[in-house]
Amino acid sequence: MVQRGDVYDRNCPTRVIANHATGQWGSLVLGKLLDGTKRFSELRREVSGVSEKMLAQTLQALERDGLVHREVHPVIPPRVDYSLTTLGAHAAKQIIGLFGWIEENLPNFLAAQEEYDARRLENV
Repeated sequence: MVQRGDVYDRNCPTRVIANHATGQWGSLVLGKLLDGTKRFSELRREVSGVSEKMLAQTLQALERDGLVHREVHPVIPPRVDYSLTTLGAHAAKQIIGLFGWIEENLPNFLAAQEEYDARRLENV
């Protein structure tokens, strides 16, 4: 029987999976795929700022972790679709919840940042 992982243990594989799912690009890709199946070019457009190389690496990592399904269609030119697995959908819903909370609380975050910056300037 496999034991539950411990993401706080640097040697536990859950740490790597958590980094893939919650890293800058992984979380954004999972969030976009919650909208439905997308092609590589669609994801690249919708996840502003991600390079082709980083998107490819992110998708490979998420696929390996079982969060993303990659389907290659036997047509010319080749067509590849990406979608969420059941695990991926569960993860994406959690991430989208956090994103929504962050967006709703943006004024609070901005105020905290201004307050912090003002304190730092006083101490210079």
